Amino acid sequence: MARRKPYQQDEDNHERWLISYADFITLLFAFFVVMYAVSVVNIGKYTVLSEALGDAFGGRGAASTTNTQVELEALPLSNIIARKRAEAAKRDRERLDLLARKLDSVMAPLVRSGKVRVTQTARGVTIEINASVLFDEGQAALGANARETLQAVAEVMKDDPHAIEVEGHTDDRPISNPSFPSNWELSAARASTVVRLFAESGVPERRLAAVGRAANVPLAPNTDEAGRARNRRVAITILTGEPPAAP
Repeated sequence: MARRKPYQQDEDNHERWLISYADFITLLFAFFVVMYAVSVVNIGKYTVLSEALGDAFGGRGAASTTNTQVELEALPLSNIIARKRAEAAKRDRERLDLLARKLDSVMAPLVRSGKVRVTQTARGVTIEINASVLFDEGQAALGANARETLQAVAEVMKDDPHAIEVEGHTDDRPISNPSFPSNWELSAARASTVVRLFAESGVPERRLAAVGRAANVPLAPNTDEAGRARNRRVAITILTGEPPAAP
């Protein structure tokens, strides 16, 4: 009888780990493919979906909002700030244009007579009022008619947010009396008188400033009476730009 061969144990397969490793790499690759696909947003398809949802629920606001957000996110921050400033400057110019037309209408009789001039520059809207309309010669007290004129101006300006600068100007003839030792004091006192009336008429004081210029900013040569009369004036400027912040 033949003898039975002894049991031989199979040799260990040392390369079986490659199968598990290949499965792991395949799964990892699939994971990264899925993550990449999720991270890439097709704006066109997203917009179409958003519009469809908006139509279904009775409006198209979702797509418009999404487009605006995408546009803002695509722009650098400096471009966004520059655009916002340009829009604010445009609104400011439009507001000052309207204010200039209102003031020109309020002061129409004096404008026609040449006693008042309303101009608009890059600095703002300026109302130049001849001093003879407001004050007696060498004085800083307002007459009754002058108060009515300035109160009408204050009524237009009191609800506007811009800062207001009032400048007093004189001619070059020296003045010396107990009240005003020089043209500096006279011009500053006249500007302060106008500012005080504006404050009493409802214009917030934080928006007001008074400046005395004496004879240093003439509009005409001080060689004759016509030129000197033109230089004696009060200039009220509604300044362009951002309004002053409240304390």
